[in-house]
Amino acid sequence: MKFASLRLLPAGICLALGLAAALPAAAQWKWKDAAGKVQYSDRPPPASVPDKDILQRPAHSRALPPPPPAAASAAEDAALKPAAPTVDKELEARRKKEEEEQQAKRKAEEERLAQARAENCARARSYEQTLASGVRIARTNQKGEREILDDQERAKEMARVREIIQADCD
Repeated sequence: MKFASLRLLPAGICLALGLAAALPAAAQWKWKDAAGKVQYSDRPPPASVPDKDILQRPAHSRALPPPPPAAASAAEDAALKPAAPTVDKELEARRKKEEEEQQAKRKAEEERLAQARAENCARARSYEQTLASGVRIARTNQKGEREILDDQERAKEMARVREIIQADCD
């Protein structure tokens, strides 16, 4: 008995899937066209079809709103249209807030850059004083060895530091 019901289970699943797949076919429109022929579609009929000629609508659809009267006067049209487009106040406030945030970010970035330039300027002036003092200056090369600057290297460093001072110290 149990074995027979297990064989029917796949068939029941297939039947349920087939019925579920057929549900969209139930959402059909039915109307008479201008020639009097009955038309079927899953889409609503064209706007030229009068409401009285629509024979069937899908269960979930709503009736289409009636078309506006064709003989509306210009005065009625002007009364129906707003005088000026209204601006969404929330949208305008949000846009203004975003602009203010962007300006604040720009100002903070400019302040950060100005502070970095001031620090670079102070370091460069201090290094210039050290180079001009004649004190021996040692640095580590790429091999990790310590080397002392000779007069030619000191002059190159002095020229480089003066370029930095000229660029960063206004």
